[in-house]
Amino acid sequence: MATMAKPTSPSGTPAILALRRAEIPHQVHVYRHDPRSDLGYGMEAARALGVDPSQVFKTLMTIGEDSLVSAVLPVTGSLDLRALSQTLGIRRAAMAPVAQAERATGYVVGGISPLGQRRPHRTILDSSAQRFETILVSGGQRGLDIEIAPSDLAALTHATIATIARLDTSY
Repeated sequence: MATMAKPTSPSGTPAILALRRAEIPHQVHVYRHDPRSDLGYGMEAARALGVDPSQVFKTLMTIGEDSLVSAVLPVTGSLDLRALSQTLGIRRAAMAPVAQAERATGYVVGGISPLGQRRPHRTILDSSAQRFETILVSGGQRGLDIEIAPSDLAALTHATIATIARLDTSY
């Protein structure tokens, strides 16, 4: 895992606290978030941290039938809602409205972590995570990522692993 300076204030996010409580090995990565960046949060993180963008995963909150679901997939891909729906065994899934996602997770968009959400949501982790020894996910705020083994992330979130992303291989 890459070494970065220890964060000053973000060390107590709910995501990091959940990892510490569970005694899960992880590495915290802090970078300066540029609100003017047009890269998107995940691509900005990959560039700032100097890691392969396909190893950086975003958390998208979706809604299926009447419950929210965390979809965790590489920033180099887009969510395949049909594949997500099939994985969930429902007719149709959609992106959750931003306000609902923020309220339900306790995080802001661009900083939504699959870990330490206000209340746990069903989590689906894209199968491409298994290609890596570690992946990076949001640590609960913009400019903060957590490096963690995919198996540890899946265990802590009780994630189902499935192919839910359409990957862009041009990266």
